[in-house]
Amino acid sequence: MFLKEEPDADFQLSAESSIQEFKKDVNAFENELYLSGPYDHNNAIIDFHPGAGGTEAHDWASMLLRMYQRFADKHKFKVDVLDILEGEEAGIKSATILIKGKDAFGMLKSERGVHRLVRISPFDASGSRHTSFASVNVMPEFNNEIKIDIKDSDLTVETYRSQGAGGQNVNKTESAVRIIHKPSGIVVTCQVERSQIQNREIAMNLLKSRLFQKMEQERLENLRKINGVKKDIEWGSQIRSYVFCPYTLVKDHRTDYSETEVAAVMDGNLDGFIQAYLQKEFKDGNKGQD
Repeated sequence: MFLKEEPDADFQLSAESSIQEFKKDVNAFENELYLSGPYDHNNAIIDFHPGAGGTEAHDWASMLLRMYQRFADKHKFKVDVLDILEGEEAGIKSATILIKGKDAFGMLKSERGVHRLVRISPFDASGSRHTSFASVNVMPEFNNEIKIDIKDSDLTVETYRSQGAGGQNVNKTESAVRIIHKPSGIVVTCQVERSQIQNREIAMNLLKSRLFQKMEQERLENLRKINGVKKDIEWGSQIRSYVFCPYTLVKDHRTDYSETEVAAVMDGNLDGFIQAYLQKEFKDGNKGQD
């Protein structure tokens, strides 16, 4: 007669701990592998712009803003709201935030594009289903990594009072800064700091990032024309759908990765989508080198 051997609880705990450590090491290795772009380690600047549709679209843009703030919290990143313009009834007309942390841009570059929402509108008494769109633009923040010649004569600098919720002035001095780059027509604003000097410095870094992005777009477009390559994903193209009804699903149209827990995704659980995008980007990059 053989005695049944009970599993060793300490051994089981040790094995589970070792597995978790191994998974962490694998994830760390993958991050080093995938996040090897020249600016992947930089902070990330994110712009939000609602599409047509008034209050519906404004509300959707604010939901996306919160989603990325929650994502940042989960990853111990710091978030600065550089500029925000609130909607008349709800949501936002536009916003710009800075997410500070190692690999912030590398992780969030996958989020650039148009995000589509399907839901029963909370603003429609008839309870009809609405589709809303909002664009998300992600850029690396630059300090002194790149040299872009910006002439003072090309700039118009304006100051105004910082505004809070509902358009209320939150500062008696004109500390907020708006910079217009006349040759490109790019306009940047910053009202995050109480100091006009600090806001101007942040706005200049933001301008540098937008000018760099514009030059990169033009360079890539010229390469495509030379090589006769058709772009699969246009800047501003629809990248992901968030369906709240008649079923729940969030699906990325570039990777086909999807999740059914919409509430969790809106609470900042984006790691699965980001990982799937980075894996695809890495594989596609390697194919191009074969």
